[in-house]
Amino acid sequence: MSDEKYIGPEAIIKKKKEYMIPCVYHFYQEPMQLVKGQGKYLYDHKGKKYLDLFGGVSVMNCGHCHPDITEAICKQVKTLQHTCTIYLNQPIVDLAEKLAEITPGNLNKSFFCNSGTEANEGALLLAKIYSGNSEFIALKQGLHGRTQLTMSLTGLSFWRTDPTPVGGISFAPNAYCYRCQYGLKHPDCNLQCARAIRDVIETSTSKNIAAFIAEPIQGNGGIITPPPEYFQVIKEILDEYGILFIADEVQTGFGRTGKMFAIENWDVKPDIMSVAKALGNGTPIGAFIARNEIADVYTRPGASTLGGNPVSSTAALATLDVIEKEKLKENAAEVGSYFKNSLLNLAVKHEMIGDVRGIGLMLGAELIKSAESKEPATEETDLVLEALKNRGILIGKNGPGRNVLAFQPPLIIDKDDVDNLIENLDQVLREVEKTLD
Repeated sequence: MSDEKYIGPEAIIKKKKEYMIPCVYHFYQEPMQLVKGQGKYLYDHKGKKYLDLFGGVSVMNCGHCHPDITEAICKQVKTLQHTCTIYLNQPIVDLAEKLAEITPGNLNKSFFCNSGTEANEGALLLAKIYSGNSEFIALKQGLHGRTQLTMSLTGLSFWRTDPTPVGGISFAPNAYCYRCQYGLKHPDCNLQCARAIRDVIETSTSKNIAAFIAEPIQGNGGIITPPPEYFQVIKEILDEYGILFIADEVQTGFGRTGKMFAIENWDVKPDIMSVAKALGNGTPIGAFIARNEIADVYTRPGASTLGGNPVSSTAALATLDVIEKEKLKENAAEVGSYFKNSLLNLAVKHEMIGDVRGIGLMLGAELIKSAESKEPATEETDLVLEALKNRGILIGKNGPGRNVLAFQPPLIIDKDDVDNLIENLDQVLREVEKTLD
């Protein structure tokens, strides 16, 4: 692979500074120009190969440029690219039918859009229309999008750019067991964080609440993974008050946790679900899905010019077929369990790893400066990412302190890939830990 036809990282950064709004940032002090993806690997403009353990942030569940998905996209592109929803086409209704088959509970009717932000915005609007109420409850450290409403529902100051957030929003505690705000330990805590939602309803709202929205596992919040009973307790309280539950499955959906949707790990059925990211395996698409009695109140005209277009819908159908055919859910469960145990074993060797959490192939390792202080090792996390990148391994970072190593790889990785990561991460942590001495 020759680099002569590529302008290179320095020229790209120069153009970004000149022509792009500066909020669009990038990883690494010495970034690379990515030019090719194949399976679980990415390649830069010089031909260097990288093991991708971040998957475009939980997008490439089937791997990069999967031949079956690519072929389906190319075939559709050559026949019908766009119609808008004002005309009839088959892929969009076939995809809606497929989502009704695979989603939990009685979620049956879909609205298609272009992104997770739009999906959440639409889900929230539907909840308001159905309930006649206008208030919302979200979780601390959640992230739901970049529009004014979804940003206002985001419980991470890092992502709350809007200087005038929407009112009528209350935040409930998340299940951040490693840093429990009550100073308690599970299971002796009686899930006080979940039960606190009753107090939020009674004291922080007018009780005109349309919905509670939550990610089953908080991605940008630091791979925060609630205990087994958490959502069951919350759902019981919500039902008592007649409040809808919106499950934000934008990052967690489509096999990532070993289930088709992450909320299934808690045996809870949401009233509305939002999806995006991995649904199209790199093709822009989002959707919100609801029970019939909820969906059917949305009768005034609504459309999305590009949402659910023939190409995106075809890509999504091919993606779902690959997930089932190649048993990617099962692989995520098996390899994910091995991955998590490997990280836990590594944590025994490195005090810098304060906590390991997650389910399936959505895992996080929180880095700290010391076990006593639990101070976030933010700068050290950047050093780890940079060093792993130089060794040909790409991972992510998240959390309020940007100190959580995030592993959200294509669901096609195997145990050898895990061993490769663990061996290199072990060596990198040893190097970085010297900076803490």
